[in-house]
Amino acid sequence: MASLGLSIDERKAVERFRKNVVDPSMESLVILDFWAEWCGPCKALTPVLEKVAAEYADKGVLLAKVNVDEEQFIAAQFQVRSIPTVYAVFQGQPVADLTSARGESQLKAMLDQLLKQLPVKAGGPGAPDVEPLLAMGEEVLEGGDGERAAGIFAQIVDMVPDNAAAHAGLVRALLALGAVEEAEAALAAVPEEAAKDAAVERARSALALAKDAPEAGELAALRAAAEAAPADMDAQLAYANAAFGAGERDTAAAVLLRMIAADRAWNEGAARAKLLQIFEAIGLEDPWVAGQRRKLSTILFG
Repeated sequence: MASLGLSIDERKAVERFRKNVVDPSMESLVILDFWAEWCGPCKALTPVLEKVAAEYADKGVLLAKVNVDEEQFIAAQFQVRSIPTVYAVFQGQPVADLTSARGESQLKAMLDQLLKQLPVKAGGPGAPDVEPLLAMGEEVLEGGDGERAAGIFAQIVDMVPDNAAAHAGLVRALLALGAVEEAEAALAAVPEEAAKDAAVERARSALALAKDAPEAGELAALRAAAEAAPADMDAQLAYANAAFGAGERDTAAAVLLRMIAADRAWNEGAARAKLLQIFEAIGLEDPWVAGQRRKLSTILFG
């Protein structure tokens, strides 16, 4: 896809496409999915594409997705007139239209045929490249679909049992579904070598916080107790724990920051320790965490 005479935005689009699709397709077979958020059939097809791509990863198959609303120039180059539109791309060129393969068996049959005809570089005897699948799982989880994310991470765990990021993602996806017991079992199943990984530690923190989720009506009672006794640190901490467990992270952070401002040394710095645990569970790179850390710094050093 030539970039001569293109605008800056169009050149950036071409570069993204080259990085995400063309370069990987030099050795792998890329399933290229054109989709959009508002497209119901696209969302119905996505789990099929993800499942098959995961199963065929060791055969050299990758999945790349192009949002037609965000990448209109790329969609126009492929003359996409309706979605979902799905192509197989090899060495930078479309080699098959997979759009008609709406079922898992149909898609596998078409891929099997292509893999017989093309010199696709299959995964070697070592671990397959699961980075694209991990990125996909994180994107799906961030989008709020815990069930799909859990399925993706579980497939990666099956493919690469010692992958710490996949285990951690599975635990967090299960927590997003409210399946605390299943998340606890998934965490217990993490291999010893991976259990010390930072991603798994983050998942462990998230699980510990999830266990603080209040029963029905409990949060309101803890809120009332905290409001009635603003100087009662135990009541404030109990309310902050329950608020975060109930998904009210802004409230939890606000309560903990007030506690730190009032008495940072209380109970050997328990409020600060709880806030840092929340940061670890969410991820230090998260924008929300960055904002709360600035507030904490202002209290501690301002």
